[in-house]
Amino acid sequence: MKTIALTLLSGLLAFSSIANEYTMNVDGSRLVGRLQYHKVDKGEHLNGIGQMYNVGLLALMDANPGVDPFLPDPDSLLVIPTQALLPDVPHKGVVINLAELRLYYFEPKSNKVHIFPIGIGRVGRETPEMNTKVAVRIPDPSWTPTPGIREDHFKRTGEILPRVVPGGTKDNPLGRHALKLAHGDGSYLIHGTNKDFGIGLRVSSGCIRMNPPDIAWLFDKVRAGTPVRVINRTVKAAREPDGKLIVEVHSPLTEKEGQAPSRQINFTPSVRTLLAESDVDPSHLKRELEAQRGIPVRLNIKAQLTAAPLSSSAR
Repeated sequence: MKTIALTLLSGLLAFSSIANEYTMNVDGSRLVGRLQYHKVDKGEHLNGIGQMYNVGLLALMDANPGVDPFLPDPDSLLVIPTQALLPDVPHKGVVINLAELRLYYFEPKSNKVHIFPIGIGRVGRETPEMNTKVAVRIPDPSWTPTPGIREDHFKRTGEILPRVVPGGTKDNPLGRHALKLAHGDGSYLIHGTNKDFGIGLRVSSGCIRMNPPDIAWLFDKVRAGTPVRVINRTVKAAREPDGKLIVEVHSPLTEKEGQAPSRQINFTPSVRTLLAESDVDPSHLKRELEAQRGIPVRLNIKAQLTAAPLSSSAR
């Protein structure tokens, strides 16, 4: 379940400036990157480690179930989720998978893809799925909080928000860059932040939030008209060119405030068909669907007994 309970943990380290760039395989494989491993030093915490590798906090927690995010054991080895199956949608422009809390940018006329952690809408102010485009690029955007946002803020803090916060100021939560999307009335943005927490969590009022170095990089790359697709796919699966069947399972988003954690998975028809193929070991598939670790795993065929993450590197 994606929640914001760990927001306080996120304010303990400066923003990362590492861009996770990957080369897509020319053989048609959707698998990119390699898992990495990190040996925990005394005093480190998961949010700080995640920022070192530019991966989201919840993604790091899902990949390392049972690890205390505030006090991971010194000398323990953490899995860093820097490997992914690319979403099964056209690899063009910006693709956001809400279930992953990740944004993919596919460079035009290139085999490069850049993957960034993002913050998305909190429960009650969910970021919607959409198939749209960048309408306007806005440097130093001003922020005009909606009446609903101003009311919620007052209820939570007792403070009255101004009707307009000028761009480029330290109190502006949109940061220094914003990409206005054409969806609906144009109220959804991909933007930066003035805070050192919230990336990889559900904390926004519906917009997509990025680390300042990441949105600055993306802002320079995209133009008005760049396609943007927002999906919510908890399960990704692919039959690779070498015949391996790979699955990547993420925990579903909570839909209602106070809702008990849900482990219910929804499949697209193509994923359901692929996972029903006769050579899949059903017990291994069941374990992965229940674990929801958010990392690609090669599924066993029925004649095999064990499986492991696909590839890795240590740090």
